[in-house]
Amino acid sequence: MKQLFLLLMCCCALAGIPASAQKSQQQPMNIGAAFLLVNPDARSSGMGDAVTGIEPDANALFANAAKIPFAGTWGVSASYSPWMWDLNDRKTHMGYVSAFKTWNDREGAGVSVKYFDHGQMTFRDDNGMELQQYRPREYAIDAAYARKLGDKFSVAVSLRYIRSELGSGTYNGLVQKPASAVAGDLGIYYQNYADHIDYGNRYCWGISFTNLGNKLKYTDDNNRKSFLPMNLRIGGGYSFVHTQDHQFTAAVDVCKLLVPTPPVYKLDASGNPTNVIEKGRDPNRGIVESIFSSFGDAPGGFSEEIREFTLASGMEYAYQHRFFVRAGYFYEHPNKGNRQHFSAGLGVNIQGVQIDMAYLMPTGTSLLQRKSLKLTLLYTPHFKDR
Repeated sequence: MKQLFLLLMCCCALAGIPASAQKSQQQPMNIGAAFLLVNPDARSSGMGDAVTGIEPDANALFANAAKIPFAGTWGVSASYSPWMWDLNDRKTHMGYVSAFKTWNDREGAGVSVKYFDHGQMTFRDDNGMELQQYRPREYAIDAAYARKLGDKFSVAVSLRYIRSELGSGTYNGLVQKPASAVAGDLGIYYQNYADHIDYGNRYCWGISFTNLGNKLKYTDDNNRKSFLPMNLRIGGGYSFVHTQDHQFTAAVDVCKLLVPTPPVYKLDASGNPTNVIEKGRDPNRGIVESIFSSFGDAPGGFSEEIREFTLASGMEYAYQHRFFVRAGYFYEHPNKGNRQHFSAGLGVNIQGVQIDMAYLMPTGTSLLQRKSLKLTLLYTPHFKDR
């Protein structure tokens, strides 16, 4: 049970859910397959996870596949990140591979695979007796299609298969089992250029809805199901001083989970929560209802709804589009996950082969783990033409 608790703690860290959340009147949302929220790309991670506003490439499938038609002829990318190695000795890690292809200058398609390995775990009972050896893992397989609607605007749809294997066996009378789900993404993207400050300055914006799908069922209890991390992302970026040698890019993303906010339950005489809702709404809702009601169901009202938004922002300097320096900041309210960190990144591009590295530095009491390193290898032919 101790090993199971450690695994749940690790999964909570993926979503930014503090272990003390239940003690707060304002709580983060309860979700499954939280690894879907982890940005695998080192380039945008170095910019505080501001994904939408950077130049399109193969990693666009993670947040907004509508960027694909603007990314070039084709491209491939591979990313790797160790995860929470300073908190456990299981060598948890994440891998991500993506690729895209465009044709007739208007259409494009892409595929990607994300894999999250929680490392080998030993499950024991309350008396310390070993029950089993288990290796929790999660993965997602994506396919996307994008099309331009004019020269500056594009749309995309994605389909995703999700598999979450966090445990097996019987605990507290419930049979644990792997969970599967199918989800989809919708994205729109706009990109244009303007002659401000110098010449060829690029600006863009995009909106995406990701992980819209059925609930995950980790036990044999039909009343215990977890929402996918259905997410709304709105972002944009601007590249200025776009000369032959120098380019600066500023990017900002705002995100919100489209799942129910946990209500406040009445307490019994011993101070334990009951099943009676005191403030808020019943979280047991359908998928469509949850998406629309997620903007007004917080028991704390409008102020709590605002706290459920996260902010990602960053800057990138590029010299001759070959050498890159990046910095960024990510903020999530302490009552809603407490993921807060600065980030820094470097990159080098040699004949279309680009290597990026990002390092995340948590602030204050942020739940985010220390020593967070991400690496990405990207290849895009004719990168100068992007």
